[in-house]
Amino acid sequence: MPQLSPDGRWFWDGTTWRPALSPDGRWRWNGYSWVGVGRGLSAGWIAVIAGGVIVVLLAVMLPVILLYTAATNAPAGSQPVPTTRAGASPSSFATIPCDQLEHTQVHYHAYLQILNQGGMVSIPTNVGRSSACYYWLHMHSSEAGIIHIESPSDRIFTLGDFFDVWSAWGHAPQLLDATHVGTLTLTGSQKLAAYVDLDDGKGAAPFSGNPRAIVLQDHEVITLEITPPSVNPPPSFSWPSGF
Repeated sequence: MPQLSPDGRWFWDGTTWRPALSPDGRWRWNGYSWVGVGRGLSAGWIAVIAGGVIVVLLAVMLPVILLYTAATNAPAGSQPVPTTRAGASPSSFATIPCDQLEHTQVHYHAYLQILNQGGMVSIPTNVGRSSACYYWLHMHSSEAGIIHIESPSDRIFTLGDFFDVWSAWGHAPQLLDATHVGTLTLTGSQKLAAYVDLDDGKGAAPFSGNPRAIVLQDHEVITLEITPPSVNPPPSFSWPSGF
């Protein structure tokens, strides 16, 4: 079968190489038949065009493939958390991602303690952390109750946001409302009391609104208490050095 040279200017007829262009320049051998110049492309040019199309397709599809792979292979407990701040408008909804590195642009700490009928409730000390990533709101194993707020930009985070991260991280609902604190459900005779100490020397003050709406602030101490009995004032907390 006749073959074209790589540059498309010659073809092999089985015996010798012959010009792929007719003497009058009006016809060109395309590897299969003679076609009018301008009406067909040589095999060489076809190969070049095909290669270019493949390169373009790869450039377009590769990022999509990589993003899909990253999304489907995301480690457990690392999906972004949608936040719906109490009383916020839909335009202020946001997400709290789980990033590979901790952020330092915004970095401060708040403390959370939960009391159930006078006894302290244990909070997992690695909430918001996995072997692969850190949520912008998380805890560390050696710092029980201390919430690290580490974000690439300054924005408002609430106690409700932290409970949402806790839920996503632990794959179990951690509720916060008038009848629930984490996995605890209040009975008909119990009530939830919330206190906020802003570290301004005034001590813990009762918070009467939706506890999900409590804004996380630096050196703030938040107490959630299931009563009765009531521990008032709530236990104090002394910040360790370095905070």
